Amino acid sequence: MFEGYSSSDLIAIFAMQGFAGLILFSVLVLMALGLAIIFGQMGVINMAHGEFMILGAYVTYLCSHFFANHIPALFSIYFFVAMILAFIAAGALGMMVEWLLIRHLYRRPLDTLLATWGLSLILQQTYRSVFGAREVGVTIPDWMMGSLPLTDLIEVPINGLFVMVLTFAIAVAVAILLMKSQWGKKVRAVTFNRPMAGAVGINTERVDRMTFGIGCGIAGVAGAAFTMIGSTGPSSGQLYIVDTFLVVVFGGAASLAGTIASAFSISQAQSLMEFFISGSMAKVLTLLTVVGILMLRPQGLFTLKIRN
Repeated sequence: MFEGYSSSDLIAIFAMQGFAGLILFSVLVLMALGLAIIFGQMGVINMAHGEFMILGAYVTYLCSHFFANHIPALFSIYFFVAMILAFIAAGALGMMVEWLLIRHLYRRPLDTLLATWGLSLILQQTYRSVFGAREVGVTIPDWMMGSLPLTDLIEVPINGLFVMVLTFAIAVAVAILLMKSQWGKKVRAVTFNRPMAGAVGINTERVDRMTFGIGCGIAGVAGAAFTMIGSTGPSSGQLYIVDTFLVVVFGGAASLAGTIASAFSISQAQSLMEFFISGSMAKVLTLLTVVGILMLRPQGLFTLKIRN
């Protein structure tokens, strides 16, 4: 597999593919953070999670055009406004979906899977009707253009670095929210023991709705970040949903550390193997490896410690 490459070539290849893996890791983490919260607390298999990501991407696309056409002087900061609007739009849609659909299907995982899969098809067709079937892209601000040369052979794109910094900031914010805020304490209480949490006065229905909304809002932010590294289409979210579920299950449901660790290992493995073998074979080998590990450790890499 490595025949024909010099040692310097291999070092450059591993460095470049490792950085490409970090960009994929950033998207997977942002997608999986919200999904891990939803799946870990509520046991809901949200097959429409990718479409919430794409909603955030389309919001960013609209913001890009609005700032370019109406407020060009502030175009350099449009992404930060788009990120906030993407979170609000995806979060509001998520809360509405939870109230109209999901709350009637709790403790019925197969029903939630089928219902959210149908929702994903509806959202895809809605995006196709509103924005067209073609993929669209945003105009990246000038300060995100270009790359930083590390060596003569290795360069890293600035927009990729920005996405990684954004991912780190959001992961820290989610960790603080879960561990320090009142909402986070209620989420952990409901996750550990829903009947007891309700008995002590926690409104579990409100916690569920807020959790689903925040999880979908984080997916919207993932969509905003996705526009910095790729184009957006009505079905783009489906390209990441399987990998995202794989990250959540492999890392351990409701485990923030497990989500990050599994996203890093899966993204790096896929990125390196895709260079030397086909992309489909890289996914197959990654999936087989994860399945093999889960057979030995079905609870995932990390598990929450619960006092009985």
